Amino acid sequence: MTRPEEMEKVVEEIVANLETRAGKRTVKFVKKLSEQIKKAVKNRYRILLVLSGSDPAKLGAATARALLFYERVVKKARRGDIRLLYVHHSEFEDAKLRRDVVKRALKEEGLQATFTVFEESEKYLGTTFQALVLDLVNDLKPNDVGRLVGVVEGGGIIVFQVPSWRSWPTAMTIFKSNLLVPGYEQPRHIFISWFQRKLLEHENVFAFDLDEEKQIYSKPYEEVPPERDKVFLPPNPSFPREIYELALTNDQVKVVSAMEWFYERPPKGKKKVLVITADRGRGKSCAVGIGLVGLAKQLGEVKHRVRILVTAPDAGNVQSLMELAVKAAEALGLEPRPIKKEGKIIEIQGKKFSIEYWEPYKITELGGDIVAVDEASGIHVPLLHKILKGHDRVIFAATVHGYEGAGRGFSVRFLSALSKSEEVMLKTLEMEEPIRYARGDPIERWLFDTLLLDAEPPELDETDLEDIKTGNLEYVMLEPEKLFQEERTLRQLFGIYVLAHYRNEPDDLGLLADAPHHIVRAVRTARGKKIVSALQIAVEGGIEEELLEGLLRGEKLPGNIIPDRLLKHLRVRELGKMRGWRIVRIATHPEVQGRGIGSRALRFLEEEAKSLGLDWVGSGFGANEQLLRFWLKNGYRIVHISPDRNPVSGEYTTLVVKGLRPEAQRLIDRGAREFKLKLLGSLHDTYFDLEVEVARQMLSQDPKGISAASPRLTAIQRDRLLSYLTGFMTYEAVNDVIAELARTYWHRGDRALSEEEERALIAKTLQGKPWEEVEEELGTRMQRALSLIREAVRKMALLYLSLEEKERAGVSAEELGGDDLYP
Repeated sequence: MTRPEEMEKVVEEIVANLETRAGKRTVKFVKKLSEQIKKAVKNRYRILLVLSGSDPAKLGAATARALLFYERVVKKARRGDIRLLYVHHSEFEDAKLRRDVVKRALKEEGLQATFTVFEESEKYLGTTFQALVLDLVNDLKPNDVGRLVGVVEGGGIIVFQVPSWRSWPTAMTIFKSNLLVPGYEQPRHIFISWFQRKLLEHENVFAFDLDEEKQIYSKPYEEVPPERDKVFLPPNPSFPREIYELALTNDQVKVVSAMEWFYERPPKGKKKVLVITADRGRGKSCAVGIGLVGLAKQLGEVKHRVRILVTAPDAGNVQSLMELAVKAAEALGLEPRPIKKEGKIIEIQGKKFSIEYWEPYKITELGGDIVAVDEASGIHVPLLHKILKGHDRVIFAATVHGYEGAGRGFSVRFLSALSKSEEVMLKTLEMEEPIRYARGDPIERWLFDTLLLDAEPPELDETDLEDIKTGNLEYVMLEPEKLFQEERTLRQLFGIYVLAHYRNEPDDLGLLADAPHHIVRAVRTARGKKIVSALQIAVEGGIEEELLEGLLRGEKLPGNIIPDRLLKHLRVRELGKMRGWRIVRIATHPEVQGRGIGSRALRFLEEEAKSLGLDWVGSGFGANEQLLRFWLKNGYRIVHISPDRNPVSGEYTTLVVKGLRPEAQRLIDRGAREFKLKLLGSLHDTYFDLEVEVARQMLSQDPKGISAASPRLTAIQRDRLLSYLTGFMTYEAVNDVIAELARTYWHRGDRALSEEEERALIAKTLQGKPWEEVEEELGTRMQRALSLIREAVRKMALLYLSLEEKERAGVSAEELGGDDLYP
């Protein structure tokens, strides 16, 4: 490791000879960009410069020379200082050398820059720079690129520092290293090749090889983008004019104006909902922040205090909203006081108002005058419905194409449901004009194309629909190496993932490409070759003996989620040695869901897994009624549920497994029985808030019986039960006995009760919910719930009490429909 004083001398020498160290041809290549920079500044589009090389000193010198030249050209075209952001990995010596060369060279020319590391880059979302340097030599994490490229405004330059062009595809990066799991010591090296290829397909990208001192690629952007529309304020706004003056585009003005609608409460039994959709970089979060302060000001004139609730998948997603809200509140003299946690604004307290960030699942429990859901496309649709259920004035803002989430899926799964709801008064707005750069910016096109942010599922024609109807479908094994060469197929596949899953990130594309233990399968129409179901699978298990002991002691093993949980909870070594496939994603084309295609895909996959001698197939997901029904219907067993809800989806993560061999199925059935015992013993505590229907499905799964034991009741408990059945005792006086009957019912796997009776029994007796919550869960009155429980107890008494006791309680097989209640 080089000592600091030695490093300083090295840096000093490099900067003193900057042009020489950068290379004459490099400098000449950079100077040729002069006209392109001037055009970019004039027309508000961006430039991407890629500098490739193995020598950190030369790469640092070339980067510094390019930035200084850019600054000189831009200064002639417009006044003002250049804001520059430099992002790197400070744990690497070569990265520190590149950084220090750039820092010193800029400082000597009197230029200031912000230097940060990738781990802290999220804080710069929502900020604006004229120049950005991404040091991609030691790592290329797709999320980093997707997150940071958007901070550069029109006329700005983005510089990628990358390794030797020839060796870059096979370089071992941090991202690739994190994909490795036991048994898979080498990644696939696909994503960087894809990334390189895309760089050489787009306009306004310029690439230079410093090792060979030659141009790799140069393609100027020749189009002249349309000028930005002049911003017009609404003629008679309700909000103060100062609010509207913060808007930068007419789209933002429209959003703020639309939010004036929320001043008046909706009619009784109705809900006001505004849905805003936009590609990333259109300023939707900022517009919502401005509008919320307008509402705070207006409502504050008629209310003692206004409480506005804001949520998003992460507090980082709402920083632009919060920052503009602070500006708007300052403009109106509302004396805002931002409250920060870990550097992020989580609350704004001001004169007669507060704007508070809460995690999505907590919003459902809170009361507020207005609720704003930012990056709604990154939140699971069932949770969005819960948020709407608890509030009557809600704003949903969703990114259509962007690294934060997939708004197309949001539109298909959530917006369509809103439009059909009779209680929802719905307004929708789509924002199109970018804030930071011109429409049609070539670097935005490159970004969308490279990270598949605009991927769509295939359009199905009559031939495809006929193939689906007749079951004329093909199961295809898609090798990632080939898949990334067949872009049409890749886009169809990823487009289905994007629409079917609530949260997608560019990292998912990198995982698909480079994770050595992940494989891809699909179902497509036989004639049109259109993908209608896509599966991503992780190979798990086959764990070596020496690692098993550590897992049993609580250690973790990357990439083996199902074996890890089964080992820890069942304590059976054989489960770790068995090999299986964990389905990471299974998604069906949204136009043909509900037609059995997903189940067909599972059967195809199980047949292949059997032919390969695998022991099991499984999956993990946030538990909800629809997904549980799908997996249980296809013969999978629930073996695990997380102790906490996912903070974004608001659901408990659940693991399901299906054995492919008798020995594996025997152990999995054992796991399912243990799971049922655990759930029955913790519904009153850990899982007291588990959705009743989810709990019912979990308790009703196969194998149904845990034991054939009768309820353990004392003579006095039996007598109290008989008094309850004959109407002399209340539910509250005998609920301990009913709880024992209920546990016995699910221990034995009996099927004497109706689904409605089972739900009532779970909600009140096993979870111990207050009657108000039971009423809400069941959608019925307390008296009806009491009747359901009493009827359930009568049926269980028929199963478990002696003939003499049944006669005393007046319970007969005839009045309950015969002796066939016992399965």
